[in-house]
Amino acid sequence: EWVKKSIEKNKKILVEKPAFLKLDHAKVIQEKISNKNLFFAEGYMYRYNPQIRKSLEIIKSRELGEIISMESSFCKNILTKKKLFFFEKNKKIDTYNRLFNKDLGGGCILDLGCYPTSFSLLIASMINGVNYRKFELKNVKKIINFTGVDIDAKAELCFDNSFTSKINSSFQNPLGSSTIIYCEKGNLLINNSWTGNTEVIKTINGKEELIKNKYEKNIYSYEINEISKNILEGKNEPSYPGVTIEETKVNTEILESWLNA
Repeated sequence: EWVKKSIEKNKKILVEKPAFLKLDHAKVIQEKISNKNLFFAEGYMYRYNPQIRKSLEIIKSRELGEIISMESSFCKNILTKKKLFFFEKNKKIDTYNRLFNKDLGGGCILDLGCYPTSFSLLIASMINGVNYRKFELKNVKKIINFTGVDIDAKAELCFDNSFTSKINSSFQNPLGSSTIIYCEKGNLLINNSWTGNTEVIKTINGKEELIKNKYEKNIYSYEINEISKNILEGKNEPSYPGVTIEETKVNTEILESWLNA
């Protein structure tokens, strides 16, 4: 609704993830902004952080060889709280809270799972000969709570029958936010993929190397500065590795497929 209103007023748009709940919505907006020649970006701020940019540089250099597969998670426990003597107690769920309200786009897939899917999409787009627009979800497992939303979900996201990413999201299982990208000669481990970390672990032929990335600013400032620069330069979409409207459309399709599987 508000993206449509912004387009009508010829406003440049930065919308927080996930931009849309349905593929049809994404298609409508893509057509509208194309006709209006307007800037549009979906706010996955992790794409602009130093550790992600450094990780992409390493992958592009091919020092790890060709990409084989990956695993990516965004999981945290928001359903229980610790009591005395390490006992846990279930939190009372507010059915009006957007996270647990199906009509408001609730559930762990849309709130957290959209990060692993969007990152998988980015890595798939880096592989020669792989069409990232062609995908299939396999081995989907979900747990639905009493409000009707998913609170735990996992799947294998296979692009073009070639590159597979194991994706996880959860409101109950504290698996963390790690991503590991497997390549021919080694792998790349990002322990905190989404909200920033100073370290990436690169492994080549069994030898580990710790790569530190210096953060001098609030992690959101990287996104703000880059998008501001794009707008001042007269661009209609964010510069790499920002999320373009085409990526947003494909990622929305992936999320919708995961929700409906």
